[in-house]
Amino acid sequence: MDHYEMKLTLKVWRQANNKSKGRFETFQVDGISSEMSFLEMIDILNERLVVEGQDPIAFDHDCREGICGSCAMHINGRPHGPWHATTTCQLHMRAFKDGDTIVVEPWRANGFPIIKDLVTDRSAFDRIIQAGGFISVNTGNAVDGNALPINKDNADASFAAAACISCGACVAACKNASASLFLSAKISHLGLLPQGQPERHKRVISMVAQMDKEGFGSCTFTGACEAVCPKEIAITNISRMHKDYLAAGLSADN
Repeated sequence: MDHYEMKLTLKVWRQANNKSKGRFETFQVDGISSEMSFLEMIDILNERLVVEGQDPIAFDHDCREGICGSCAMHINGRPHGPWHATTTCQLHMRAFKDGDTIVVEPWRANGFPIIKDLVTDRSAFDRIIQAGGFISVNTGNAVDGNALPINKDNADASFAAAACISCGACVAACKNASASLFLSAKISHLGLLPQGQPERHKRVISMVAQMDKEGFGSCTFTGACEAVCPKEIAITNISRMHKDYLAAGLSADN
């Protein structure tokens, strides 16, 4: 596609902190290249705001390569914007047309309190992982990678679940603000492997309890989470998590 420039109207959520009242502010930006990333476009606007003596828009970012999960933005009503299986940092401005109005908001969930503007506190995910997203083994010397046979279907499913980058798009898309897709990916990642079996029941019980403690909603299996996940985590992981949770409840060793 040929390169082109555009003029856009941005309606961006501004909020000083979690206690203050937020509002939308409208900005006009022009000379925006179709080949810029969405974050580069925000960078240009922020440079202008700084020169004008205004407070730049706060937003989260790190790798800008679709790996870290930091670039959490709700763009025109969809987490990470209009492109399928794409993080905000990998969304390019050719996804929009000259003259478009773009509405940019933070994740909306009790479990993700707003820090400032588009930045939310996603440390709840860290605490959920700390509750059970690990295995306890005495490794000793390094063993050969093929010493422990693993069923290929399980290995593939575990690898796919491990692709979760904990961005929170699943929570932002869910009408209940459920973190079930994220949690089920972390549980499946370890639960499908032999190394994760000793703590499988304790893991699901403790991690689900922590998720509930953090204030995330319940899953009603609408599938919105799977539709917006930038790493295409399958909703079947949630079914696996429910099965593990039931089994753990019936087990005497949890």
